[in-house]
Amino acid sequence: MSNLMFAQQLITPELLWKVQRLSVMGLDKDGSYLFFEVKTPNMVANNFDSKYYKTPIEGGTLVEVEKDAVIIPDKNISPDGKYKLFHKTVHIEDIKGKDVYKDLEKSEVYIFSDLDYRHWDTWHDGSYNHLCYKEVGTKDELGIDVMPNAPYHTPQRPFGGDEDYVWSPDSKSIYYVSKKRKGKAYATSTNTDIYKYSLETKTTENITANNAGYDTHPAFSSKGAMAWLQMKTDGYESDKNDIVVLNQGVKQNLTENWDGTVNTFLWAENGHEIYFTAPVDGTIQIFKVNYPDKTRIAPVVEQLSKGEFDITSLIAEKENTLFITRTDINHAAEIFSYNLKNKRFKALTHINQDLYKSVDLPKVEKRYVTTTDGKDMLVWVILPPNFDASKTYPTLLYAQGGPQSALTQFYSYRWNFQLMASQGYIVVAPNRRGMPGHGAAWNQAISKDWGGQVMDDYLAAIDDISKEPYVDKNRMGAIGASYGGYSVFYLAGIHNKRFKSFIAHDGVFDTRSMYGTTEELFFVNHDFGGPYWDKNNKIAQKTYNTFNPITKVSDWDTPILIIQGGKDYRVPIEQGLSAFQAAQLLGIKSKLLYFPDENHWILKPQNALVWQNEFFKWLKETL
Repeated sequence: MSNLMFAQQLITPELLWKVQRLSVMGLDKDGSYLFFEVKTPNMVANNFDSKYYKTPIEGGTLVEVEKDAVIIPDKNISPDGKYKLFHKTVHIEDIKGKDVYKDLEKSEVYIFSDLDYRHWDTWHDGSYNHLCYKEVGTKDELGIDVMPNAPYHTPQRPFGGDEDYVWSPDSKSIYYVSKKRKGKAYATSTNTDIYKYSLETKTTENITANNAGYDTHPAFSSKGAMAWLQMKTDGYESDKNDIVVLNQGVKQNLTENWDGTVNTFLWAENGHEIYFTAPVDGTIQIFKVNYPDKTRIAPVVEQLSKGEFDITSLIAEKENTLFITRTDINHAAEIFSYNLKNKRFKALTHINQDLYKSVDLPKVEKRYVTTTDGKDMLVWVILPPNFDASKTYPTLLYAQGGPQSALTQFYSYRWNFQLMASQGYIVVAPNRRGMPGHGAAWNQAISKDWGGQVMDDYLAAIDDISKEPYVDKNRMGAIGASYGGYSVFYLAGIHNKRFKSFIAHDGVFDTRSMYGTTEELFFVNHDFGGPYWDKNNKIAQKTYNTFNPITKVSDWDTPILIIQGGKDYRVPIEQGLSAFQAAQLLGIKSKLLYFPDENHWILKPQNALVWQNEFFKWLKETL
């Protein structure tokens, strides 16, 4: 692996972009080796270089291999070895001008008569992801489409992959995930279903028709039972996620009575248990639930792991050992084994070990703050390397996005707490209202209340840390992206002189124009309470008036850096531009950082390095 050697130093934006990024490909057929890919940013080429490795499952020397030498079971091959599943892009509708007017092939126009005209960072051009299968060994590029000439997506856009389809154990059926709606119905619903396609009859059955929300990630046990993830409420993308099992016509919700939400799951080898990950108390841990197999016995959920880290994936189980990936605020993902008997972890990879040994790392503290309504709120506090309590430090309040995304021991290449602390800032990261991992009620409390109790949670966190003598109360800032960007815009109008600087990335500035231009309308319908024109809807009107940052602009008085992606269709461009224009016309020190070719995230290495440098330049100027 890397042989980077540095003098002891602090991590910088440039050094962060030398951190290698690991992704697991899977176990080999014998279960002896784990294959994984390591991507290293290539700043000159503005992309990533890839290398491939294998490691023995018991630990040992890593071996670099060629990509063609990565030999793992192909889940897309049917169990009987006869067929291969794949997906392809199929043109179904004529939307581009050159498709409608064949003699005007140079026209650059889209013609829409319904919604779902764009999604995430891509305009709808009339093409769909279609699921197909073919006989193994044939050169048939087309294959057999499970639903030809139909406007359906499998995998789901924008982030679906081959986890959206699976073979039945008898190779007679294909199970796949799709939201078979279009236009307004597609944009306003989360109702994905799992469909069963029969190879013999060429017919399709919706096996989750009775559930109104998300049904995703179908997976079979060694005993032939199928499990999947299910949310009950249509339009609520952050609803409680449960594990449901179907076996010979009997459906059972294994986590219905557990007060948490599931991230990912993995069937145990014995087929009688399921391992899963879930947020809990500011971390992501491993849990287990038993599958009582069509009996009336109530399933029991058990937390297996504990510690200040995140379990970011479940790879496989073999002989009472789980293979997982793990991160914490100071370390990017590595592969670990987890012994299910003694509950101990063992690191199998150390791809960034030399780099981390060369830098002084921040200290991470867990703190509990009493909110204005008397609740205990977990707050992560990240202290600079070589922290000295006799000195004072500038302090940043970090506002998490989502708004219902867990704030855990994640490792980000943009919102990197390790990097912020290493530049001399104390970072305060509250698990405010809306975070999963603290019970369903806490998670749900933010919906339709964006500017309510959650803002008091933020201020409670920063006011609590401000009591410490090492916090410079004259040098505090607030930063965040997405809902965190909304939080910054809103706090800018109500902070009462607490903060000296703000940074908002792709934040919601005007809830009305957000409703009018965002693409996943189910999200704003649920979280805002409905459309802005419904004058009789008091909950929605509160969102568009009282809780709308644009109504607080007259009280802005603090420098603000505004960052906006040009291809962000979730929080579209007018949000950032409107905020910058307002700040400029008010005479407030402000800067716009505009990335025309980035979406809701900054993904290209050179753009990301500009982002980091401008971020810290702004803080240096204003704090």
